[in-house]
Amino acid sequence: MNDFYEKFRNRTSFDEHAEAISAHLDERYTSNEITVFHEIFSPDIHLDVYFVRSEKHNFNFLLTAGMSTLEMTVPNAVENPQDYKFAELMLLLPKSITFGKVTGDNPNDWLIAMLKEAARFPHHYDTWLAIGHTLQATADMEPYAENTNYTGVVILPSVTFDEEFTSVQAGKNLINIYSVFPLYADEMNYKIANGYNALLDRLIEKNAQEIFDENRANLLVQA
Repeated sequence: MNDFYEKFRNRTSFDEHAEAISAHLDERYTSNEITVFHEIFSPDIHLDVYFVRSEKHNFNFLLTAGMSTLEMTVPNAVENPQDYKFAELMLLLPKSITFGKVTGDNPNDWLIAMLKEAARFPHHYDTWLAIGHTLQATADMEPYAENTNYTGVVILPSVTFDEEFTSVQAGKNLINIYSVFPLYADEMNYKIANGYNALLDRLIEKNAQEIFDENRANLLVQA
């Protein structure tokens, strides 16, 4: 356990990045439209989640703030690796999905937990997350919660927000905001076997929406 804490204590922390995300939202939404789910205990990075409800949109959304506090380990083979070192994750939600004041007591809270687990993943495993990457809820691909059949996620570019929103400049550093799209187990296996482009073709073919659908039709089932 001590080694775990030391791993994060000795890394360079970019605390100003979380402040940049907060300012990014404040420029676009009023305080009444923004709820912050503050993290009480953070064993590694302090990771808050914003819940934005605005009449500008026909959806609400969750956005992490803290994933970009540490830089990700981007392979040197990636072109312009500096452009991919910092990221935050976003999940668009239908207006019908709500949360309580305290996370953990609401049946929809698994969505917040899913985002936070994904945001911590690259820092725990010295890797990176970018468009086309997938993550499993568990090694055995069990669902995130008892009330859902989703077992993983794929990282996608937002088709709802433009680059002006999904690219945040924090000093010299670029923070990318990626969209998270939950997957069923067979969809995850399909992506692993066939690659991101094959999954993307399925998303396009099915006209899959970026807004989360808890009862979404399976991408692999023919109509």
